[in-house]
Amino acid sequence: MKSVFVIGHRNPDTDSICSAICYAHLKQILTGQEHIACRAGQINPETKFVLDHFKVEPPRYLASLNPRLSDVQYRDVPGIRADLSLRRAWEYMNNNNIHTVAIVDEDNHLQGLLTLSDIARFYMEDLGADALAAAKTSYHNLVDVLGGELVVGTAENRFEEGRVVIGAANPDMLEEHINEHDLVILGNRYESQLCSIEMNADCIVISLGAGVSRTIKKLAVAAGCAVIATPMDTYTCAKVINQAVPVAHIMRKNGLISFHPGDLVEDVKKTVSKKRIRYYPILDEDGKYIGMVSQRNLLDVEKQQVIMVDHNERDQAVEGIDAAQVTEIIDHHRIGALETTNPIYFRNQPLGCTATIVTQLYHENRVEIEPAIAGLLCSAILSDTLMFRSPTCTPIDRYTAEELAKIAGIDIPTHAVAMFRAGSELVGRSMDDIFHIDYKSYQVKSKRIAISQVTSVNQEELHELKPQMLDYMRSSLEKSGLNMMFVMLTNIIEETTELLFVGHNAAELVQIAFQQPGGVDSITLPGVVSRKKQLVSPLLAALEDESIAD
Repeated sequence: MKSVFVIGHRNPDTDSICSAICYAHLKQILTGQEHIACRAGQINPETKFVLDHFKVEPPRYLASLNPRLSDVQYRDVPGIRADLSLRRAWEYMNNNNIHTVAIVDEDNHLQGLLTLSDIARFYMEDLGADALAAAKTSYHNLVDVLGGELVVGTAENRFEEGRVVIGAANPDMLEEHINEHDLVILGNRYESQLCSIEMNADCIVISLGAGVSRTIKKLAVAAGCAVIATPMDTYTCAKVINQAVPVAHIMRKNGLISFHPGDLVEDVKKTVSKKRIRYYPILDEDGKYIGMVSQRNLLDVEKQQVIMVDHNERDQAVEGIDAAQVTEIIDHHRIGALETTNPIYFRNQPLGCTATIVTQLYHENRVEIEPAIAGLLCSAILSDTLMFRSPTCTPIDRYTAEELAKIAGIDIPTHAVAMFRAGSELVGRSMDDIFHIDYKSYQVKSKRIAISQVTSVNQEELHELKPQMLDYMRSSLEKSGLNMMFVMLTNIIEETTELLFVGHNAAELVQIAFQQPGGVDSITLPGVVSRKKQLVSPLLAALEDESIAD
């Protein structure tokens, strides 16, 4: 059964990461199906501190949910060598029920493609008497196709000149038809065999299982003429001999279209929709052939099952969420506009942290919470509630965090301060990095805004950050595609936020939202520490005001 991804929002915070890890662990226990914790962005310093403290590996990074060829059930059929005969290639394709086969070298690099239509076309259009020579056919292939024995000659040598001649005439007339280097198919007539050798034929094929005399063998060796004995009659020999041609002679070598496992299925579909070819080779990162994908495989791609935690809006979800099958949502934010094709399990509670809900799910399913899991869940609650200072914090959050702290063996004040200090270590980091530590975007009507939050226990650090952050915001606004940008500089200890803003009518928007005058590019908001409960709602409500022009 395919794995299920459990993933938080883009620019993940501690709650998003820890809830994904812990809920994936719970689902794995409850269902027995593999659930993989994932992340849609880089891990911030605070979260890294938490993971390191409890010795837990970070979730898998997932840039996109858009299906790739690696998600497609392509055919893992080995390729064949270029010197293989058409007979053997035909048998291989029939045995594996495939219409196209890859031709590869000894290192499995793609050399060409062979289709059943290529073989059919060769038989209909290219049955000249010189086909074997033109293809430089090996005697090994000839013996194999004729079901015979190489009486004189070397199997690795090739028939490279001359035509195929049927030696049905008497020796006198045969001399007029045999040229130097020809391959002659004949019966057990000694005179015809001798004539062919004397005319410098490169090979004679003796049919009907006739024996080869010692004299003919000696003469053939002396003349450098190969001798093949076959049980087939002359007609059958003539009919099948061109099947000895190596596939290299008719395979397609130019204009080959190949793909890689990492290619997006949507891009592959666009390419193949304009072609009439049914099968395409897949190559690994070293250019080695690994399988064949058909247009039908692309239509049958299975959607990736996903559980969303700590978010429910498309704009905050990992790229390609629409291409996936969302099976569950566990969240504590407002409900956004995400549609699903089927009914799903949706758990949304007005609590301070998703991890509180995940803890409830452990209890409801009577699954024991391990110390490391408890440590992650407790850390997530402390982070999202700013150690119970946020107005989003409920008595349930506090009680749950205290319960988890006992299981994890941590002291809440000590652990929270260490965690916040690790997260507020801003020295040496770029403004772009700091801006995206805890960043979310929102859209109301035609207006799109972004709100970032930077928390610290050091007011001086926030004060020094302000002018640099404003410069970054002004220079980034136009290319960001946003109408306005906001940054919350939140002092956790003093429980206050200085809100920075740039964009057309941003100052007016802030005044309407908070009903108080502010500066040109900032406003101080005492008691405001929660983006979700204290900032997003009034800002989005103000955006609905028609007086805020585009």
